[in-house]
Amino acid sequence: MAKGKTLEAAFDELEETISALEDPDVTLDESLKLYQQGVKLLKFCNDSIDKVEKKIIELKTEDEKDDI
Repeated sequence: MAKGKTLEAAFDELEETISALEDPDVTLDESLKLYQQGVKLLKFCNDSIDKVEKKIIELKTEDEKDDI
């Protein structure tokens, strides 16, 4: 994935990839390439979401410490 890609852009690209895979005229070779692209996009999305979840947990923990 390119540096600086947003999660939203990756989701949009993933939707396009899925649509392309659903095309009955796509060859087996093209399907494999699209599938590989989709796996990379999915990993990028999952990694991005994991980073956000970790940051939220950190912020919540810091906030709870400040309340003590």
